[in-house]
Amino acid sequence: MSRELRVGLHAAIVAVTGEQPRVLTVPDLAANLPAALPFGPLDPDQHRTLELGLRAWVQEQTGMELAYVEQLYTFGDRDRASSDAAGARVLAVAYLALVRERQLAEGRGAAWESVYAVLPWEDRRQGEPDVLRDQIRPRLATWVRAGADTAMRRSRRGRVDITFGSESAGWDSERVLDRFELLYEAGLVAEASRDQSRSTGGTPDPGVGEPLALDHRRILATALGRLRGKLKYRPLVFELLPETFTLLRLQHTVEALVGVRLHKQNFRRLVERGRLVEGTGRLESATGGRPAELFRFRRDVLHERPAPGVGLPGLPHGRSRRV
Repeated sequence: MSRELRVGLHAAIVAVTGEQPRVLTVPDLAANLPAALPFGPLDPDQHRTLELGLRAWVQEQTGMELAYVEQLYTFGDRDRASSDAAGARVLAVAYLALVRERQLAEGRGAAWESVYAVLPWEDRRQGEPDVLRDQIRPRLATWVRAGADTAMRRSRRGRVDITFGSESAGWDSERVLDRFELLYEAGLVAEASRDQSRSTGGTPDPGVGEPLALDHRRILATALGRLRGKLKYRPLVFELLPETFTLLRLQHTVEALVGVRLHKQNFRRLVERGRLVEGTGRLESATGGRPAELFRFRRDVLHERPAPGVGLPGLPHGRSRRV
């Protein structure tokens, strides 16, 4: 007999505060489980569309009205925390929302969590992170050597080099989901041992990074990879900025999302050449140095060309040693 199929709606709501990307979380309904992304089931009688259902759940759980929202992906793997308490198979429809961080309504338990606390290997602004160098690479090397035969070991090594960078492949900032999936397969994240322990028993390995409930870290990885890719051809970064901003704040916001430092002059030339912003004639004095001009997003660019993204000038590939 086939199981009942249900639809769940999940939101990765991203903001950038200072130089830190953050994601909105809510307490998981089950006791003693990690925080979750805002989510809830689709109610066919109450929710006219999937997006309206998502917005309703976010408003109920966080008190927040969403502006920019786009559908990310539909997750339906049978064995990846995708069944509800009644045993029904759940399709998880995930969305990405971009907001400016704001005070949350009290009493709901919603909170902002650092994206790089959840996915710490993705922040390379200070060079290769310690968690990648000291924990992930050695454990991946062990996983490679544990392959059953030469062909499997060669395949595993190739996948590690492509996803986590090597002397030949470098680091691709958009492969966020690929990296999480490889860590899951290698058993290096809490979700892997959690899912395995459901059938085998035992205590789950805490793994690396802060886990999220259900399959929500996978959804967040998908959202971050999508956002990094779209920065090149869509002006999404301006959804995360106030009405006026300095060019330095714009650069720091982009760097926070892509997880690397960019060449300052090249970045500014690209932004100005693309006519993405326009000066306001006003200065911001609270910069700690010389007053900086305030700019705003020039919305006419949306009608002038089909792909008005900020681009990622001089994005380093971050050569990494082979595991």
